[in-house]
Formats: sequence, structure tokens, C-alpha cells
Amino acid sequence: MTASPGAAVRPPLRLRHMGMYVWDIERMAAFYQEVLGFIQTDKGFVRGHDVVFLSRDPKAHHQLVMETGRPPGRGPGHGLQQISFQVDKLDDLRAMRALVGSRSDVERIQPVDHGNSWSLYFWDPEDNRVEIYLDTPWHVDQPFLQPLDLDQSDEQIHVSTEAHIQGKAGLKPMSLWQEEMAQLVG
Repeated sequence: MTASPGAAVRPPLRLRHMGMYVWDIERMAAFYQEVLGFIQTDKGFVRGHDVVFLSRDPKAHHQLVMETGRPPGRGPGHGLQQISFQVDKLDDLRAMRALVGSRSDVERIQPVDHGNSWSLYFWDPEDNRVEIYLDTPWHVDQPFLQPLDLDQSDEQIHVSTEAHIQGKAGLKPMSLWQEEMAQLVG
């Protein structure tokens, strides 16, 4: 872990996926599948928008997420939906919450349980969404959103997530989902 002057400790972060807002989600998803070889892993509806998840990595549910709702116009500020970094443990999410919570230029902080990941979202000073996350031991079809209480112990969070995902579509061990995805990716 590294520390910025006067800031909380920052855990190691790995850039893992990007999100983009699109106008025509079917056309864009087809383009990235046909031209760049991505596989659609999920699609659904969340926050009033259609979403599509795409990956080329059998260990990653998505490397690219597309969401409708792109504002009119072209160029900077019209396409970025989020930038996501992976960490190794729940304590890393807690450390990042402390770090961004100590800053005056971060106003929105949102912990989320996605069933297949535990995430901490926040918005940078220019209103770009950043996600810090780690995988859970399970896969469930996305989108899936539940509040995440990072003040709970790791064990309590595991139990809570297991309870939320029971009976949800696509529920399986993450390792099985990754094996299936590896066959699709080839």
C-alpha cells in the first residue's frame, strides 16, 4: 500500500475495465463483438438505461460495460461511463472509502453489492465515476445492485451477499462461470 501526503493508505489498484455511454447499444455491442472479438456476458436494465457487459477474459465478467444514455454531441465528456480498478480484499475497499472520504473534492461515495463483486463507487472532481471492486466467490446475472455495508465484518458481508443472491438468475460458483467463459473465449 502507498500513502499520499496527508492521506489515508491506498491499496494496490489494477485497472480492470471501462464503461462507456452509447447511443445505439445493439450496434455498439455488435461492433465490439465482431471487430474486437468480445463476448457478451450479460445484459439488462438498470437506473433507467439498458446495459451490456462484454469480455475477452475468462476471469473477468466484463472488461467493457456499455450503457445507454449518452448525451448528444461528440468528444470529451460524452462517452465515459466509469473507470474501474480491482483490489484484493474488503479491507482495500474500506481503505479506499477512508481515503476518498477524507477529501473535500469527493462528494458522492456509494458502496454496492453486485453479487459477483463488492464495489465502491465515487465521483472524481470533474464528475467522472470511479469504481474500486473485488470479485466475490459467486456469479449472478447482471445487473444486480444491493447496498453494501462496509462497516460489517468480512464474514457478515459474505453471509449478506449469499442471502441476497439466493434464487437469482445465473447463480453459480465464480470458478464455474470462469471455466464456461474460458471455453467461449477459446
